[in-house]
Formats: sequence, C-alpha cells, structure tokens
Amino acid sequence: MSKKPSDLLFQLIRSLEKAEKRHFKLYITRSSGNEDLKVIKLFDVLDKLPIYNDNALLKKLKDVTKPQLSNLKAHLYKELLASLRLLKSNDSIDLQLNELFDNAHILYKKGLFFQSLRVIDKAKEQAYHHQKFFFLPLLLSLEKRIEALNVTDTFKNRMDELSDEANQANKKLDMITRLSNLSLQMYGFFIANGHARNEEEENKVKKYFRQSLPSGSGQQEGFYERLFFYQCYTWYAFIRQDFLMYYRYTQKWVNLFTEMPAMMRVETGHFIKGYHSLLNAHFDLRNYRGLRNDLKTFEEFAQSKRVQDNMNFTVQSFVYIAGAKINFYNITGLCEEGLKELPQIEEKLNEYELFLDRHRVMVINYKIALLYYLSGDYSTSIDYIQKIINDSSGLRTDLQCYARLMHLLAHYELGNVELIDSLTRSVYRYMSRMKNLTVIEQEIFRFLRNSFKFSTRQLIPEFENFLEKVKHLDGNRFETRSLAYLDIISWLESKVARKPMQEIVYNKYLNNKRKLRAGEAENI
Repeated sequence: MSKKPSDLLFQLIRSLEKAEKRHFKLYITRSSGNEDLKVIKLFDVLDKLPIYNDNALLKKLKDVTKPQLSNLKAHLYKELLASLRLLKSNDSIDLQLNELFDNAHILYKKGLFFQSLRVIDKAKEQAYHHQKFFFLPLLLSLEKRIEALNVTDTFKNRMDELSDEANQANKKLDMITRLSNLSLQMYGFFIANGHARNEEEENKVKKYFRQSLPSGSGQQEGFYERLFFYQCYTWYAFIRQDFLMYYRYTQKWVNLFTEMPAMMRVETGHFIKGYHSLLNAHFDLRNYRGLRNDLKTFEEFAQSKRVQDNMNFTVQSFVYIAGAKINFYNITGLCEEGLKELPQIEEKLNEYELFLDRHRVMVINYKIALLYYLSGDYSTSIDYIQKIINDSSGLRTDLQCYARLMHLLAHYELGNVELIDSLTRSVYRYMSRMKNLTVIEQEIFRFLRNSFKFSTRQLIPEFENFLEKVKHLDGNRFETRSLAYLDIISWLESKVARKPMQEIVYNKYLNNKRKLRAGEAENI
C-alpha cells in the first residue's frame, strides 16, 4: 500500500477500528446536527475504497469539485483526530495532562486565576505521580504568570517555592533528556550499522559513550532516569557484541517495570521493547530455556486488554513475538514446527502492513530466510533474501551484507555452479565496500572459488580445515561477527559429518537440555 503524504487521510481511516469509526460518526453528527454532511460522505467513500485514488473518489462524490476535495480532506483529517482525542483520552496520561493544561490556560485567559491554579495543581499532582516531568515546565511557567498577576501577602514565599520547584524539575529533565538522547543515538548507530565491525569502530563507540554518559547517571532513582540508563547500556553492549552485558541490562530494563508496575500502563511501548530486547539476549546467548519461558510470559502479556485495545502495541507485540519464535526454531533446529507457523505470521504481516516500518519487515524477512535455509529449502530462502537485497532504504548494512552471503551459500547448496563465481566476486566487493569483511567471510569466499574443483570425498578435508580455522578464531568478536548472523560453525559441522544442518543444530539443542537436567538432578 502507498504511504505517500497524499494518502495520509486514507491511511488514518484504514487504521480505525469499528468502535473508533462508530464514535466518529456520532461525534461529527452531534457537532454538526446534519447527517448529510459532505465530510461524512467522504469518510464513507474512503472507508470502502480498496486503494486510494483521487479520480475514483470524485466519481463517487458527484457534488464535490476537485478544488473542494483538498479542503474537505483536510477538514475530515482534523475532525478524525479530534474524535480520537476524545475517545482515547481516558487511556493516555499524556492526553489527560494536555487537556488539563489546555483547561488551565483557558481559565487563565478568562481571568479566572484561582480556578486555573486549581487545575494546575491537579495536573502537577498527576505529572509527579506518573513521573511525567516533561509537562512540568509548561505547568510551572503558567503558574508563574498567574502568580505574577496576583500579588498577595505570600507572594515572595510562593515565588521562591516556584523557583525551587522549577529548578528541580529542570535538573531532573536535564538528566532524563541527556540519557534519552544517548539511548536514541546508540540505537540509531545500531540501526544504521549493526554491530561494531572492528576494534577501531568499537573504540569510537566506547569513547563517544563515555563522553556522553552524564555524571551520576548510575545513581539515579527516578523511573525515566533508570529506564534510559539501562537502555543506553543495552545498546552499548549490543553494538559491541558483549551479549552477557546485553542480557544483564535488558533484564534490568524489564525488572524496572516489575518494581514499578504502575509504569507498565504509562510506558507500555517501552515495556514491550524491553521484553523484545530480553528475548534477543536469550537468543544471542543460546539460552533456550530462558527464551522459551520469557516468550511464553510475553505472549500472555500480549493478550492483555491493554495491548489488544491499542493497535500500536498489538503490532509491536506481534512483530517481536513472531521474531522471537522464529529465532527459537532457528537455534533449536525445530524447522518443521517453525514452518507450520509461517503462514499465520505472513497473514498478520499483510494485515499490519500499514503499521510496519521497513526495518521491522527486513529483520523478519531475514529470520524467515534463515529458517528456510536451515530446513534445506534453499530456493524459498532465496526468495526472502531477495526482498532484503532489493530494499533501498539504506538501513542495516550488516543485514544487507549477510543476506548477500546467505544468498551466495544458498546457490552453492543448489549446485548453481555457473552463478557461484560471479556471485562470489559481487558479494566480496559489496562486503569489502561496506567494511564488513572478517577472516571467516574471506575464508568462505576462498573456499567457494575452489570448491567445485574437488570431488565430494576431497571436499571433506577442506571443510575440516575450514572448521578448525573458525573454531580457532572463536574468542575474537570481530573475526567471528558473522556467527551472530549465520551459524557457519553448524553449517561446516554438517558438511564434515555429512548430515543436514538442521540435524546438527537440533542435536546441540538436545545436548543442552540433557546438561540442564543433569545439573538439576545434581542440585537435588
């Protein structure tokens, strides 16, 4: 579906739920007193259009001219937002605080200063209770203006109190702003580049992080200070592939909401994102049990009324749960189970297309491609990889590189000899240009260039040598970065053992389960 600016009204209408559409009809009819308004006709026509088209729209609105259409659409967009604001205000602390500030400002303009101050006090109480400190400067600024116009016997003391309150709020906001900025910048670095590619890049990240982390940020007790502090370290650790640190801070992130459960409703989006990061940490550490258990807990939360009543949270939860499930199947070798779930996942991806950004779609496609590759269905894997390669957004150069590498390996598995040479050169040039070449990738390219010269029997020693080189590099994060994207070790082990890769991965999963049971038995 098109997402051009001219389609914004159409997108908004398509995003509406039945209750929201019903509420809008009641709202616009009540406010106008005329059921035959052109704006209602425009709404009904747009609601039934399968795709947006100006000409189709004008044919169905015979009493509307083309010059009128633009103004009518703008008016409908404005009225839809007003309707949604009324409907959703009870579910959003931010909307409630904005409404209180608007009310206080109206009363101030009317000269009803004491009434305005009462509303401001109520708004401040809510802001402090929900730790919404971002609203305090607006509220305190209006309160100062009112106090300055009403000089009383307590004027001097009240001005001192307001000054102190404003200074404290600004100090708190400064810490929150600096931490949230750093968190966003670290996350932005990962979205653009993926993991640090070499020691030089990691040192730059370390230097920037240390210089930007506010002094005393680790000793803060407020919810938002701690939330953004944990997020800063989460992305910092993830970029550096310090997966143990990554796990520790994602767990702190999720635990913060358990410690302050009231904030789970206020910042549901951050809670969902925290669980997503925690599930990723389990995946990176191959913590099968932790991934399975926390995924189950997250799925239960995703069925809660809070999530189901909010399209944004519903879509977020779906994407993260789908990704975590595919991750689980990819690290356990349970491909048949995973493939059974894919039709339902893809159906939802189509249903939520309007709400999905390109990065999320790219990541899901990569995980699906990996699942098909692991199952031995290389042709379908290539279909999904092609979607990533064809993406022109410039996001995740790391995924672009490893999608191309998987694409190359899939053609190798299919025995497409005539493509291997040109593909190898093409992928090598691309990864070299993106500064994404490690020893492992170079060994893969070297191997593929020569592989078709050997018989099957002669290939085994070549695979064995390759495997030894990879294991030898196991302690170097920068040389084994590809292992975070492609399980090259299991692929090589499958070649040496002459078994399907899926079987190798599944046996590792079974061995892990046996060790856990043995450890539990010893503790008993």
